[in-house]
Amino acid sequence: MTDTPHTPSFLFVCTGNICRSPLAELAMRREAETRGLMVEIDSAGTGNWHEGDRPDPRARATARRHGLNADVLRARQVRQDDFERFDHIIALDRSHLAALKTLQPAGSKAHVTLLLDHVAGQKGRDVIDPYYGPEDGFETTWRDVERGCKALAARYLDGSTITE
Repeated sequence: MTDTPHTPSFLFVCTGNICRSPLAELAMRREAETRGLMVEIDSAGTGNWHEGDRPDPRARATARRHGLNADVLRARQVRQDDFERFDHIIALDRSHLAALKTLQPAGSKAHVTLLLDHVAGQKGRDVIDPYYGPEDGFETTWRDVERGCKALAARYLDGSTITE
């Protein structure tokens, strides 16, 4: 009997799933594509205020400037089954990390971490929420999520095993 290779899976989580986590989802998709890898990637929010909505227009514009299409994404809320479906659930800030740790069922397989903890020198740092600020805040958010996803990909997708 041949072992089927495990497809790594990542879920990115922010508040409403319309700004930070969709950008992180797209950044990680690009990292996996660059490496020619099949990876399951999704995003969600801790709340359901925007369920079914496309990402914020400023997030979509930011994605377009970086050659990515956010128009096909739709907001959803984190579900209990996500903790079994995904290997890695990545919070975009410490409030999301705390919420996820509260929601995480005992014994679930998911590794719940903060995105920028994967970037050298950034431990404990939040990805800023650009929602209430000017449009250039979305570029700052993009730079942070892109850096975080590059670090995640280097750690988990570049020939290493998908375990902690």
